[in-house]
Amino acid sequence: DGLTIKEKLEYPAYFQNNEFQKTPQNNYSLEIIPILYNSGGGSWGGCEDPRLTVIEDTVYLTYTAFDGWSSLRMAMTSIKLKDFLKKKWDWTKPILFSPSGEINKNWVLFPEKINGQYAILHSICPDILVDYFDNLDFKDTKYLKSRFENTKGRKKSWDDLTRGAGPPPIKTKKGWLLIYHAMDSHDPNRYKIGAMLLDLKDPSKIIARCKKPILEPDEHYENSGWKPGVAYCCGAIIKENKLFIYYGGADTVCCSASASLDKFLNDLIKTGSPKLKKTKNIKSKIKSKKKQ
Repeated sequence: DGLTIKEKLEYPAYFQNNEFQKTPQNNYSLEIIPILYNSGGGSWGGCEDPRLTVIEDTVYLTYTAFDGWSSLRMAMTSIKLKDFLKKKWDWTKPILFSPSGEINKNWVLFPEKINGQYAILHSICPDILVDYFDNLDFKDTKYLKSRFENTKGRKKSWDDLTRGAGPPPIKTKKGWLLIYHAMDSHDPNRYKIGAMLLDLKDPSKIIARCKKPILEPDEHYENSGWKPGVAYCCGAIIKENKLFIYYGGADTVCCSASASLDKFLNDLIKTGSPKLKKTKNIKSKIKSKKKQ
């Protein structure tokens, strides 16, 4: 039903522990200029903000790899879908596909090839930037160079401080549905969620964009935790013509919101004011284990 949690593993499905992701004391060098960046939840390193994208028989994972000291970069790994479903965590060796010495986040992979090529959306501010590749090993191109200006959002709008893409774009009959997060300079320190519709053949073109947030962190559970006032979405699905988005509240709890897909898209195109309904309770079928 898109809400019932049937299973939750007691161990990580993926754990990043490569040379490019070490703690400061193990990776210190006078030649490295540190990036003093405290990431979500107060951490200083790890596999963060993961996005899963299924293309044919492979599950791709893009995420922010932070070594806690010298860089904040985008990384990618993959696993065969059959192994993923069997919980056989045979991930490929992760690769870094953003340059060093920069801060890059929120890069997402389209869930199917566009004009026969893999497509990566790596910036939505001030322009929609999408690059295309024949493969995803980055041996020829080495790194994807991006451009991000978080002060170049729409002036006098709720998203004048645009942050980045949320979940990978979702293909609909009307276009690619992109959920994103942004901030309002007149309402600082609050992450809000918006939506836009991109052209199916050329996703750098915006068909429609919301005039106001589709979701704001107003509930108590979105304001009590590591980062109060934060609604941050990394996953979304369409099930039986219903849109579900899954987001973090205050970097502490997992939340969900939904809407009729057809109505959501029509309102986004016609009025720019689609609405989501927050789920007050996510059910769980997980039975607690007795202590041995």
